[in-house]
Amino acid sequence: MAKYQQLLIYTFIVLSTFSTYAQLKGKIIDEQGIPLEYATAALFNQNDNSLITGVITDLNGVFLIEDLKSGTYYLEASFIGYDVKKISDITYTTKTVKNLEPIQLTLGNQLNEVVIKGERATVINKIDRQVFDAQKFKNAQGGTGVDVIRNLPSVSIDAQGEISVRGSSGFMVLLNGKPTQGNTSALMAQLPANAIERVEVITAPSAKYDPEGKAGIINIITKKGATDGVYGQLNIKGGLPSIETYDNDKYHQRYGIDATYNIRNEKWNISLGANYQRNDLGGRREGDVYTIINDTITQFPSTGERSFDEVNYNGRLTVDFTPDSTNTFSLGFFAGKRSKDRLADIVYYNNNARTPADNVNSFRTFQYYNHNLRIRKSDFALGSFDYEHIFKNDARLSTSFLYEYTLLGGPTVSQNLGEPDRSILYQDEYNTNDNPLNGVRLQADYRFKPFTFGTLEIGYQFRNLNHTGDFVYERRTDYNDPFQLVPEFSSEVDLKRNINSAYIQFSGKSKQWNYAAGARIEAMNRTLELRDKANTVDTTYTYDFTKIYPSASLQYAVSERANIKASYSKRVERTPTFKMNPFPEREHSETLEQGDPTLKPEFIDLIELGITQKLKGGNSIFATAYFRNVKNVVNRVNTIYNDTILNRIYSNVGTAKAIGLEVGAQLKATQNWSNFLGANIYNYNIDGSFDNQPINTEATVYSINLNSTYNFWENASLQFTFNYLSERITAQGEDSRFYAPNLTFQKSFLNDRLTATLQWQNIDMGLLDTNEQRITTYRPNEFYTTTNYVYEVDMILLNVAYTFKNGKNKAKFIDSEFGKREF
Repeated sequence: MAKYQQLLIYTFIVLSTFSTYAQLKGKIIDEQGIPLEYATAALFNQNDNSLITGVITDLNGVFLIEDLKSGTYYLEASFIGYDVKKISDITYTTKTVKNLEPIQLTLGNQLNEVVIKGERATVINKIDRQVFDAQKFKNAQGGTGVDVIRNLPSVSIDAQGEISVRGSSGFMVLLNGKPTQGNTSALMAQLPANAIERVEVITAPSAKYDPEGKAGIINIITKKGATDGVYGQLNIKGGLPSIETYDNDKYHQRYGIDATYNIRNEKWNISLGANYQRNDLGGRREGDVYTIINDTITQFPSTGERSFDEVNYNGRLTVDFTPDSTNTFSLGFFAGKRSKDRLADIVYYNNNARTPADNVNSFRTFQYYNHNLRIRKSDFALGSFDYEHIFKNDARLSTSFLYEYTLLGGPTVSQNLGEPDRSILYQDEYNTNDNPLNGVRLQADYRFKPFTFGTLEIGYQFRNLNHTGDFVYERRTDYNDPFQLVPEFSSEVDLKRNINSAYIQFSGKSKQWNYAAGARIEAMNRTLELRDKANTVDTTYTYDFTKIYPSASLQYAVSERANIKASYSKRVERTPTFKMNPFPEREHSETLEQGDPTLKPEFIDLIELGITQKLKGGNSIFATAYFRNVKNVVNRVNTIYNDTILNRIYSNVGTAKAIGLEVGAQLKATQNWSNFLGANIYNYNIDGSFDNQPINTEATVYSINLNSTYNFWENASLQFTFNYLSERITAQGEDSRFYAPNLTFQKSFLNDRLTATLQWQNIDMGLLDTNEQRITTYRPNEFYTTTNYVYEVDMILLNVAYTFKNGKNKAKFIDSEFGKREF
């Protein structure tokens, strides 16, 4: 068997070294160095001016013309609204590969001498992804990555800030094509919206990508350029005082500053970046809970503050060195701090108990006040080193190394006090943790073209995670007494996980067909060690598996304006440490939260069938039908801890199926008025069991994202956005609808060097139920809990951005691979 493997590898190397015909490769850019996708490169015979062939550029502005015979040619590069550029005397005498210098196009003039500027599309549909232009979403300016992706058709964000793609919160985030393992919301909150060039949604990824993420991949591409020189940009954001204070304990603040400095020449590209964001959010919550134990019902309604104070700041450095056209070295560093404080000061009024449960008279009535402050902090530092080599036959070898250290932690304080006399202490609880995380990723990829009809990619990846934690839970009933350890709630946790994976991927095109197929094999070893401080007993849980993840995609061009495509991908959703820690944490007075050390990964099958249609006037529509099957689906479910406390547990509850339709449209009603509309509707079903009771829930869920822009004149615009999420089901209940309208006015000055953006977020005016969501869970004859979360509305912010130099930003920063997922 080993001999056959060696023969196969040798054959690939030989085939990748020799080419039957010559090749011509180039890149088309605009005046500012930005790659022009879908530009045309037409090759002609220089002797008789006959057309040899024509191709279009890819997302990076790159084109490749193959199967060229000996001769002399000229090339014409063109794009709508730009002058055609001609390159003559391209001569071939041998079977070689020529790499042209970047071809820069300039905006052209029509007969009336008016410059016609080509407008970039909001979305471009490709065989395996949708590509969205982040600059189109003006409501995100001065904000974070979260504000950008909330505009995408398949994305929805609820009142708790949880991001879902096609109804699933399990998806992977890439930053400039590099994998991250962080919590999605934390990752997006760290990244300034002004730094994002575009967002790629890859719902059925190929085998070359890590298989993690049941809903696929979101790839964030930061701004970059191709021209030499110096570039500097400064963005400052400030928020007006809150219009609605909700009687919160503090005034909430929103301000920030981010800056990027980039210097680039023929060989060096050095980028520095710094970011500080303060994003507080006011609000309140209204809840009602009851439990039934031995025919005694205990009910405890509540109301009070629920607000967030969030601070993020970091610094970044990247250095790229290109000594020649075939080698590139990249070094990156990223370090910073982040914290998010959630304050829930709640009055539990009319806390009563009745026996039997249907009795209207209470035998006990009680009320109290709970002060609950949960602080989450993370200090992090990471570095990466990348290398890429391009061979003479255009084959590419890429290697990457990343190391990350993150110190996660932060206490939760829960104090039950008297009401209205809050000097009375009933119970004071303090639980904290320090859990450092070390992560390593090694990756190597090789891409070559052994055949004229396709490209072959092979690669290997190693990932190691070592996550330890010391969780301490303490309690006292008198301020004068010291805290006492609660051993049954305190623990030490040590998670070790190694993943080895390899893949092979083939892709190509022939006439109207584009095709890709591949497979990835992955071996995972997971060890979770727990030490119970009550008995100092070590318990070890192991989980190992080897699995193959196949993928395939096919696209057919019905015409120049219409494409149909089909794809399949097998995925996995791995379990983070906090969902496996079985020792409870006091999230609220009435809630404990814990994990399950025996949790299994979720395994997913994704199938898609889609169509795209370009219309006249730059308009377009697309529709994608999809089916997602999830085994071992993880949900957060409740059990009764005692008569006034529910216990939230993460558990594998069965199989979940979703069948849906995603649609989107770019519609330009007039020359100045453009619209982008996206919608997603799906039927969702969970079939399984928990705690020896069956689960069978089903519902139809939909979301709508509307983006409408009117340009008053060349440098001023008004944009209205509306995000709506319908009711959704969970394993034990449902979440209510959620919506948020926003209005943005933008004006640029000083030849577009200075841009001012005024935002009115979460429009309500006391007339709507904006930024509000009710979450309900129940189990018949056992418990019922419902909470309405009301968050801040009518927020006014001003963002000012100034560009100091004309050069384009080439900054391309690394980001967290491991720690943000746990944060």
